[in-house]
Amino acid sequence: MSLLLQINMAADTLKDTVAAITSNLVTTGKPAESLSFLQMLMKGGWVMIPIGILSVLALYFTIERFLTIRKASRIDDNFIKSIRDYLVNGKMEAAIAHCKNQNTPIARLLLKGIKRIGKPIKEVESAVENEGKLEIYRLEKNVSWLGIIAGIAPMMGFVGTISGVIKIFYTISIEKNISIDIIAGGLYEKMITSAAGLIVGIFAHIAFHYLNSMIDRVSYQLESNAIEFVDLIQEPTS
Repeated sequence: MSLLLQINMAADTLKDTVAAITSNLVTTGKPAESLSFLQMLMKGGWVMIPIGILSVLALYFTIERFLTIRKASRIDDNFIKSIRDYLVNGKMEAAIAHCKNQNTPIARLLLKGIKRIGKPIKEVESAVENEGKLEIYRLEKNVSWLGIIAGIAPMMGFVGTISGVIKIFYTISIEKNISIDIIAGGLYEKMITSAAGLIVGIFAHIAFHYLNSMIDRVSYQLESNAIEFVDLIQEPTS
């Protein structure tokens, strides 16, 4: 079920709730009692538990991946310059030691290439390319979970909507009466779970695409430095 369809359903549910509350105000002449945020969430019923778990996971994966990818995207120009100077002057051991001291994707990529210097250039290029793919895979770790959460959370909200409707009809069948007091519990569950599911889904959806855009930038940086490295080690023989 698409996110747009979920939004439309939530809007329809909102109309129903507003109409019911308005009807209640007209009938009783009393304003609805205000609720705290926690009380409002509790009225969402059991579906709020998995939605709450999904929200915590989405927040954790977003922060953890954001910090990791941002760290990986910081490439020190002095580090690249030092590696270039070491290679030009033939100081292979110094270049290797300098790479090992840097816990960054670019350092690991260059280290893989430096260790292959002296072998056929195709082998060096292949080693660097494979290391670059491995580094991107490491950066993408857990990002896919955000895409899964973006799909599941609105669906859980829809489950809450169905549960709320079932509760309304069940209560009506028991009480043999239709009034705002009778159906209020089901209406609360419909609205709160739909809204919560959509909010979590939208957040995860935005985070998923934003983190992927950050990974694309890091991928470009790694590729650019890999090409520069391969060109550098071919200069003496050109």
